[in-house]
Amino acid sequence: MESVRCVQQANAILGEGPNWSHAEGVLYWVDIQRPAIFRFDPALGQTGHWPMPRPIGCAAPARSGRLVYADSDGFGCLNVQDGSIAPIADTEKDNPGNRFNDGKVDRKGRFWAGTVDRNFCKPLGSLYRLDTDGSVRQMATGIICSNGLGWSPDDRIMYFTDSMAGIIWAYEFDLESGSLGDRRVFATFQTDKGLPDGLTVDTEGFVWSAIWDGWRMVRLAPDGTIDRIVEMPVQRPSSCIFGGADLRTLFITSACVELGWAALKAGPLAGALFALTTEVAGLPETPFGG
Repeated sequence: MESVRCVQQANAILGEGPNWSHAEGVLYWVDIQRPAIFRFDPALGQTGHWPMPRPIGCAAPARSGRLVYADSDGFGCLNVQDGSIAPIADTEKDNPGNRFNDGKVDRKGRFWAGTVDRNFCKPLGSLYRLDTDGSVRQMATGIICSNGLGWSPDDRIMYFTDSMAGIIWAYEFDLESGSLGDRRVFATFQTDKGLPDGLTVDTEGFVWSAIWDGWRMVRLAPDGTIDRIVEMPVQRPSSCIFGGADLRTLFITSACVELGWAALKAGPLAGALFALTTEVAGLPETPFGG
């Protein structure tokens, strides 16, 4: 396997929420704290940049050609042609201290995203499902920091991370109804050695997780054991997604937020977008709306 390479020195404060558009052959990702959505073309570099009015956790392509996103005010839609935005739903009017974090689209075109307590200490976060008709359902509660989402190749398991608890959960999942069944612990991490952040799943059913404050990515076998460790040149890798024409490029976002001088000196590319060529392919992403 090749080593990790920097493909965009974006200087993101809190890079997150990558999603690949197979139709366009581009990656969309966000900076939460200097709120913006980026479009990255592997052949051309950055080909789009949309400043956003509020902290934004994630964005994903929609079948309409627009982007669906989740920010501190809930779900919304971005017209990439003129930059206009339109709200869809304010999910947490009663929790003004929460904001949305990472999110992904399931293979029926529903957009899933979770919220986080901005102080990262209370289980006030929830996981939501935005259906293709614009309706929203609260699917799980009691989460401190909602993070990485992904589905097994057979769509029977949904993985969902609570970073501050150091846990990746595995839920029973019904693709047709979009319902969640029982959950179990898929993997746990020693939080003093890094927190599980964003994740994605490959065609072999292995889970790739970015380890915040851990200087690494890990590939987890379907039984939750560590199969591979990939060293990162930055302290805070934040999320990941497979892309490229053959879905064998793992794109990895990162952050420089609240890093001290020693960490920035050791990892001066903090906030950059990285790529790793892998032997195994990822699973194709579905646009919102089907």
